[in-house]
Amino acid sequence: MEMKWLLTSALTQMFGYSNQINQTSNNPSTRNKIKMMKKEEYPRGFQVPLHYPKYSKSDYEAMDDLSLDLLLKQYGISFEGSLEDKRVFAMESFLWPDQL
Repeated sequence: MEMKWLLTSALTQMFGYSNQINQTSNNPSTRNKIKMMKKEEYPRGFQVPLHYPKYSKSDYEAMDDLSLDLLLKQYGISFEGSLEDKRVFAMESFLWPDQL
């Protein structure tokens, strides 16, 4: 599911849409906080990072706000919420189900 979302968001970003994503998270409180980055923020075009993040659950739990923002920005995601909300979203997005 994460890869489908990643591919969908990358294609959406490449074609210039800045729609809000509503299907990203199972948690209703985070759905309204997730937005795609604007096309202007990628003057040479959005490129999906080559590697999938290789962080463990404990790494995400220890990450500070700036690190999470930079990680999400690499994937074209702007998240407005608390640090805990960002951590939960990152774990839901980048960890496999058996790692949660």
